[in-house]
Amino acid sequence: MQATTAGAPAPSVNALAGKIVEQIAADATALRISASQGSLGERLIDMGAQSLGCLEAGRRLGEVCLGGLGTVQFTTASGVPKWPLGVVVSSTNPVVACLGSQYAGWTLQDQESGFFALGSGPARALSRVEELYKHLGYADKSDTAIIVIEGDKPPPAAVVKNIADACKVKPQNLTILFATTWSLAGTVQIAARVLEVSIHKAHELHFDLNNLLDGVGTTPIAPPAPDFVKAMGRTNDAIIYGGSIHLFVKGSDDEARRLAEGLPSSTCSIYGKPFAEIFAEVNHDFYKVDPMLFSPAKVTVSNVDTGKSFQVGDLDPLIIDRSFA
Repeated sequence: MQATTAGAPAPSVNALAGKIVEQIAADATALRISASQGSLGERLIDMGAQSLGCLEAGRRLGEVCLGGLGTVQFTTASGVPKWPLGVVVSSTNPVVACLGSQYAGWTLQDQESGFFALGSGPARALSRVEELYKHLGYADKSDTAIIVIEGDKPPPAAVVKNIADACKVKPQNLTILFATTWSLAGTVQIAARVLEVSIHKAHELHFDLNNLLDGVGTTPIAPPAPDFVKAMGRTNDAIIYGGSIHLFVKGSDDEARRLAEGLPSSTCSIYGKPFAEIFAEVNHDFYKVDPMLFSPAKVTVSNVDTGKSFQVGDLDPLIIDRSFA
């Protein structure tokens, strides 16, 4: 069963993202990226690892992650005075775009080579190996698959084969895009997850995703840093302390209010210091960080059935300044 938008079946996220990928490949020189072929015939697009990449490459990468069901635009009104450059992310099918495609939920690893990464993007909706898909009611059908990896190198052949097999496509029909956290493209595509983290947290709060109609998120773009921990800290802080979202829902005001009150990052007990410091306190074990922290700072939820809106949380420019400086 496929998730729907206004009663119509949701389109193929791999097909829609494929159009963006083809344009990315055509514009490779202008975007300062490189495309090559892997050992199994897979297409590899380096968006910001060995390639320099650029902010525009990251913007397009964000739209690939959203499966072509969302837009990512630059803004100079991020809401944080000293860091006005940001992104505005929107989707008219936020559940499929964000959870069905963009969310980095597919663990990719190979013990022999030591490779480990989290896969995001449209290919997830073909493999459906994650528990999350039992709740989404969306499955893609496509002869081509597109996956995005945050890292400095593409996966080895064994992982490529596993991805292709899980998606039921030939390796020659698999495209893998990758960029580091500290690259220009990487920092933009992570900022473009501001809406996704709110949709994921809504799911964790047991909000009925069928009542989530539309969404827009804004967040500053973190300046890249050559140190991985600092780069990861900045990109997380951009959303945790600088992200704002506006969700449009239907249903009761009680549920809309409960969602608004539960979503902001400030509801988490460890909120209040730069992420790099939080990360150090758990001995750099990402999985020991309370997942409820990963959400935007400021939330507006508007109920289209009643006309009421609920606003909770606020931006924290001072922590952004500490993190980005």
